Amino acid sequence: MNIKTFKTHPVVKDESIFQLIDNYIPSFSERSILVITSKIISICEGSVVEKKHASSKIALIQQSADAYLKSQSSHSVQITIKNNALIPSAGIDESNGNGLYILYPKDLLQSTIAIWKHVRKIYKIKNLGVLITDSHTTPLRRGVIGIGLGWCGFNPLYDYVGKPDCFGVPLCVSMRNNVDALAAAAVFCMGEGNEQTPFATITNAPKIEFQSTPPKVKDLMKFFIPLKEDLYAPFLESSNWVYGSFSK
Repeated sequence: MNIKTFKTHPVVKDESIFQLIDNYIPSFSERSILVITSKIISICEGSVVEKKHASSKIALIQQSADAYLKSQSSHSVQITIKNNALIPSAGIDESNGNGLYILYPKDLLQSTIAIWKHVRKIYKIKNLGVLITDSHTTPLRRGVIGIGLGWCGFNPLYDYVGKPDCFGVPLCVSMRNNVDALAAAAVFCMGEGNEQTPFATITNAPKIEFQSTPPKVKDLMKFFIPLKEDLYAPFLESSNWVYGSFSK
């Protein structure tokens, strides 16, 4: 598998994400995956709040989250659920914001599909994936890794069920999470600081099934697990959540 990053100028509000792609990525090969940090999409579409106009970051987090814990962590970070992910502060970020709180894109699915359609049309490519990423913490581990927020053009899962293990025994439940596995690899190369590499392309990724139609909401729900069915449900359901639009 090969990952190539692309450096841009510091992106500011109201720039065109499509123009940025066209300007900085000269070509795409068949069966490649375009990786974009969610932050650059948010900045381009204006999904930001100026710090001087926000009453408080906590209020903004609670307004943006699908669910949040009443108490803050020891790091003054509020634990939230946003877009079917357990994530700090509803994904709101200040780094590289230049005085802005950067929220998640307003409609992640539609933004991802629009980028997928644009690249396929302009670059005349048939098999293409688009993956939108963010940084994420892992419980009981220091540091951050990449996580996938949105995708289009490829199957988010690789199903091992029925396939043999190394001793020929059929696997019963194993699936590979393509979205987060690819996101972690790409974000590792894209960086977290002043690299200015919000774009990357992945080529020669194994076991990726490309798709010719964009995902619908029902397709996304096959990837996400309802809270009550999650492996960590005993922990999640015992927590003191304040729910917004998120539903268990």
